[in-house]
Amino acid sequence: MTQKNVDILVIGGSAAGIVAATTAKAFHPEKEVLIVRREQQAVVPCGIPYIYGTLECIDQNIIPAGHITDAGVELMIDEVESIDREAKTATTVSGGVISWDKLVIATGSLPKVPDWLPGTDLGNVFTIPKDAGYLEELRHALEKSKKVVIIGGGFIGVEIADELSKKGFDITLVELLPHVLQMAFDEELSVRAEEILGSAGVKLRLGCRVERIEGAGPVSSVRLAGGEELEADLVILSTGYLPNTSLAAEAGIRLNELGAIRVDEYMRTENKDVFAVGDCAEKFTFFTRIVKGLMLASTACSEARIAGMNLYKLSRLRTFGGTMSIFSTAIGGTTFAAAGVTEQVAIERGFDIVSASAQGIDKHPKTLPGVHGQWVKLIVNRESGLVLGGSVIGGASAGELINVIGVIIENKMTIHEVLTLQFGTHPLLTGPPTGYPLLKAAENVAKKLR
Repeated sequence: MTQKNVDILVIGGSAAGIVAATTAKAFHPEKEVLIVRREQQAVVPCGIPYIYGTLECIDQNIIPAGHITDAGVELMIDEVESIDREAKTATTVSGGVISWDKLVIATGSLPKVPDWLPGTDLGNVFTIPKDAGYLEELRHALEKSKKVVIIGGGFIGVEIADELSKKGFDITLVELLPHVLQMAFDEELSVRAEEILGSAGVKLRLGCRVERIEGAGPVSSVRLAGGEELEADLVILSTGYLPNTSLAAEAGIRLNELGAIRVDEYMRTENKDVFAVGDCAEKFTFFTRIVKGLMLASTACSEARIAGMNLYKLSRLRTFGGTMSIFSTAIGGTTFAAAGVTEQVAIERGFDIVSASAQGIDKHPKTLPGVHGQWVKLIVNRESGLVLGGSVIGGASAGELINVIGVIIENKMTIHEVLTLQFGTHPLLTGPPTGYPLLKAAENVAKKLR
C-alpha cells in the first residue's frame, strides 16, 4: 500500500476539478495540490456534440493536461473508492492512501437513464457521458447507422441533432415538452430553433412521450405513446444528468433532496475542510434561493474558483450568490442565448414584469459581408426596473452579448442604468452605435414602464 500526503486533494479532473485545483495553487502557492481522476483524458463537456460533426475526432475535444501540470498541480490517474473524513484520508482503487488537509469533491454527474423506459439496455442505445472511450464507441456505431432517434430536446439532444444533420443522417428528435430547449428559453427562441432544425431535415416529435425502445439484441425502433413507431438503427438518450455523489454519500457527507452535496456560499460542506463543486454540488437559484438541478460548466467553474480561493481563509467578497442561468448554443449557424429568468419562470416565481425586444444587426453597415440579424429581449421587474432576464438571437457575437446581459443581471442593474451604459462599437464587430440592439431593447422596456 502506497501512502501519499498532500495539502489539497481534488477528486475529479474535469472542468470543475481542474479549476478548483489550479485556483487553489494560484492563491496558495506554498501548498501541494493533487488531482485524482479516473480518466486518462478529460473531454471538454460542452464540446461533446461537436465530436460527431464539426470536429474530426475526439482527440480535438480533450482538455490538455498542461492546464494542470503547468500550474504546478500534480495529476494522478486512479479512482478514489472511499473517503475517511475523520482520518482525513482517501483510498484509491490501486490500493493507495492519500492524506489531505483540505478536500474538494468534483465528481461531476452521470447520464440519467429513465428507469420506467423499457429497452434502454438494447444494443446501439447510447447515453452521453463525459467518457472519451464510450464516446468513441458511439462514433463507431454511428458510422454503421443511418436512422438515428434522439430522445430529449435539451441542449445535448438538439446540438447532436444539428451536428448529425450535417452528415446526412435520418434524424428524429423526440421531446416530451411542447418545444425544444423549453427549460432554458422563451417560446420565441425555441420556435426559431425548431424552424432551423426542420429546415436541416431533422424530424421533430414534440409533446410526445416515448413508450418503449424495441429490438431483438440491437435496437430496431422506438414506439411513442399513441402507437407511432420510429425506425432506428441507433438511439441516443439525452434525458438529463444526475449528481455523481455515491462516494460522498458513503463517506457520510450530507446530500440535499435532489441528491447533490449540500454546500454553503463558500462551497463548503458541513465539514469546513471538505468542499464540493460542479455538477455534484448543490445549486440555488440566483433570485429566489430555490434548490435546483441546473448543471453548467460555466457555473461549475465559478464554484470551483470560489472554493479554491476560500480553502484556508474565508472572504465575504468571494462567495457564490446562487446559480444564474446563462445559456448559449448555435444551431445551423444561428446563436441562441439567454440569461437570468425566462418570462414564464419570472411569472411563476411571482414577479410583476415588463418585457420588450429590438431587432438590429451585429455589424454595420448591413452591406458588410457576414452581417447577421441580432434580436435582443429584456425582462424587467416593473416595480424596481431591475433587469431579471434577457435573450439574444444572432451571429457568433451573441455568445458574448449574453454574458454582458448576465453581468447586468448579476450586478442588480436597473433598466435606467443600462440606458446610460457606454458600449464600444466597430463596424466589423458590433451593431451600430445609432441602433445598438441591447440599448434599443432597453429603450422599448423604458417606454412600457412609462
